[in-house]
Amino acid sequence: MTDVQTIAATAFEVLGTERQIAPFSAGRPEFDLAAAYQVTAAVRQLREARGETPIGRKVGFTNRTIWNEYGVSAPMWGYIYDRTVYELSDVGAGFSLAGLAEPRIEPEIMFRFASAPTPGMDEREVLSCINWAAHGFELVQSIFPGWEFSLADTVAGYGLHGALLIGPRHPVASRIDEWHHLLTTCEIDLFRDGEYVDHGHVTNVLDGPLATLRHLIAVLDEDALNPPLAAGEIVTTGTLTRAFPVAPGQTWSTQLTCAPLTGVSVHFT
Repeated sequence: MTDVQTIAATAFEVLGTERQIAPFSAGRPEFDLAAAYQVTAAVRQLREARGETPIGRKVGFTNRTIWNEYGVSAPMWGYIYDRTVYELSDVGAGFSLAGLAEPRIEPEIMFRFASAPTPGMDEREVLSCINWAAHGFELVQSIFPGWEFSLADTVAGYGLHGALLIGPRHPVASRIDEWHHLLTTCEIDLFRDGEYVDHGHVTNVLDGPLATLRHLIAVLDEDALNPPLAAGEIVTTGTLTRAFPVAPGQTWSTQLTCAPLTGVSVHFT
């Protein structure tokens, strides 16, 4: 039987240190997603004990176009915390990559729930629970060298979450039909230091961000240890493009086709 507490303690020990460790699945054939989400709950307890507050979730590997690159075949999720979420408007001269292990950048669309969604809601019903949407970046990291792991490892490794940088927030409630349309048609271009890097489309993420939210709601409904989404939570729905390594001195930016969401930019230090 997998030692959940030992794995959780090991993951917690390297959090924020840039240190890397062997995948938990190495030598543990029994380490599966069920065990990994037990680790997620245990790591959450350790982080709360030192004063962190979970304020939402990230959904990862929703972009099917990158599954072969990472050797996975399904999405996963992890918690985001008050100490890992930032407003892009507050970043100023630059965001420090210190403490992140092999960081990569992912342009994403994120939401805040004003009321708790329930399983079985359709996309418009889910939208009715949301008070704002935003575009920004998630910085993902791998505590496993070379980004080599099993899907269960990524869950235990904080869902690969490093930081969430949130751009301008836009109200949703009064424009449900408009948002439903743009969240199925939006396209994005990603740039590094002004040079084009990649193109993406919202349907890369499980047929769209709203489909991703419905997936997360259903998965959490089957989880006995981790709670369902609650009012006030922020959810970021996965990268619209491929994920790319980032380094100090670089400036990354986006252009979108889906007003009112607009492109964002961040410089790393």
